[in-house]
Amino acid sequence: MGNLIKVLTRDIDNNGGNFFLDFENAQPSQSETAVWEKVNQVLTEARVILDDLQAYRGAGEEIRQAIQNPSVEGVQEKAWSAVVPLVTKLKTFYEFSQKLESSLQCLLDVLTSSGSTPTQHLEQKQALARQFAHILHFTLRFDELKMTNPAIQNDFSYYRRTISRMRINNLSVRLTEHYEVNNELANRMSLFYASATPMLKTLSDATSKFVSDNPDVPIENTTDCLSTMASVCKVMLETPEYRSRFTSEETVLFCLRVMVGVIILYDHVHPAGAFVKTSNIDMKGCIRLLKEQPPSSVEGLLNALRYTTKHLNDETTSKQIKNMLQSN
Repeated sequence: MGNLIKVLTRDIDNNGGNFFLDFENAQPSQSETAVWEKVNQVLTEARVILDDLQAYRGAGEEIRQAIQNPSVEGVQEKAWSAVVPLVTKLKTFYEFSQKLESSLQCLLDVLTSSGSTPTQHLEQKQALARQFAHILHFTLRFDELKMTNPAIQNDFSYYRRTISRMRINNLSVRLTEHYEVNNELANRMSLFYASATPMLKTLSDATSKFVSDNPDVPIENTTDCLSTMASVCKVMLETPEYRSRFTSEETVLFCLRVMVGVIILYDHVHPAGAFVKTSNIDMKGCIRLLKEQPPSSVEGLLNALRYTTKHLNDETTSKQIKNMLQSN
């Protein structure tokens, strides 16, 4: 425990060990307000996006009927009428990923600026750190829901096949004129939904892009911000004094999601990744903490570490860590 507190308090005064990141109630100071308000608009939309994704049922039956009855126009039109509004939703989800990317970069801009240590940034700008955490929480939740809903890719594939057939046969222009996703956008959406974890890939790419686009900001500013956030989550969950301050049990899962999210971002941005011995993240401790939770609540998070990190299978990753993350 002492070593973990040291991680959080390096270059900070002796009171740094009492650092509690208030994920539930942190409010913006005057200096945070401009960025906070901008990001808050995106996070407000994020709640609607999750509700819509959770309610997404797909057009599986209509598509099956259309495939079985290729020459019955009424059945074809019924399937098309069912798929078009769903593709409009999928387009909204994709476009939202770009807003999320922009918000993440706004927050990184503030939380990695020189002049303060990562711990100071996170402690003194708690409202922005909270928003950063909410972006990660949304991202992992979105990907969990997407991963368990095969209808998303099935609907979009059917939409693209139908559009292609209409173009070839020069048919039913009236069906496409108001709704068609243009070819370039459709290609980008296909790439987005082809990923098992599309939002996480968006954030990983955005974080890497932030580092390459800001050569004047040392990469350590970004990786230290991420590793410190992971350590803060871990310490809060392991310290009864901190954990008792959570007013909701849901905050526990929130912290776990955020911890996994920043580990994945760190692994994509840091040249050596999160799993090497010299990593600033206590990976064994983080995995152990995840495995102490009810399996049903963390299996998706363990899978995210298994399948969306960059360096897990490197030779520099210890056998112990690889074994800890093996599927049962």
